[in-house]
Amino acid sequence: MIKAIAFDFDGVLAESVEVKTKAYAKIFEHENEDVIQKIVAYHIKHAGVSRFEKFKTISRDILKRPLSNNTFQSLCTRFSKLVVDEVVASPGVEGAWKFLENNKKLYSFFVVSGTPDEELKEIIRRRGMEKFFDEILGSPKTKDILLNQLMQKYELKPAEMVFVGDAETDWIGARKTGVRFIWRQISKQEPPLPGFNGPSIPSMAYLSTCLSEIDTPKT
Repeated sequence: MIKAIAFDFDGVLAESVEVKTKAYAKIFEHENEDVIQKIVAYHIKHAGVSRFEKFKTISRDILKRPLSNNTFQSLCTRFSKLVVDEVVASPGVEGAWKFLENNKKLYSFFVVSGTPDEELKEIIRRRGMEKFFDEILGSPKTKDILLNQLMQKYELKPAEMVFVGDAETDWIGARKTGVRFIWRQISKQEPPLPGFNGPSIPSMAYLSTCLSEIDTPKT
């Protein structure tokens, strides 16, 4: 029986994925166009990975230059300034608010995101959503660590939790912990998640039906 639902944030509760994509292009706008395209492509392919890891990988594998601590901190600060207000103002994913409001008494709700922890809490507070969640957890810890942390704290078994995400990183976190996964698949044109053959939904308006289907004992 499902007792708890963990949600990724960008692309699951808020339509804010494009905000982050534009921010990477803006931060590296002084690079040549080919490099910018590679950075954006890397970001999109690794949606859900924290910006801390992305900046390190971008510097090492794309820019091919060392990343000092000062530059790293500057990148993180600038990125935060570019995205926070935009994410706060982003529209909610269809059905998300209604689902949270209607089902708060049925489940424990958590947010598990690659957004830095304090920034994530600020965004959710400013959106007026913190009342829905028992825990709001972000990076630098990875999603599998955060999911295990929640299960231990709330004495949940993997079969009692579902993770709703929109990216391969979310699916990897669920798979590592044994938690069931629901994929928010915005478009049928999205490439499949490697090894995933579970349920997918186009928006949170379909989440209640999906939960009923996976939580019904098979006879």
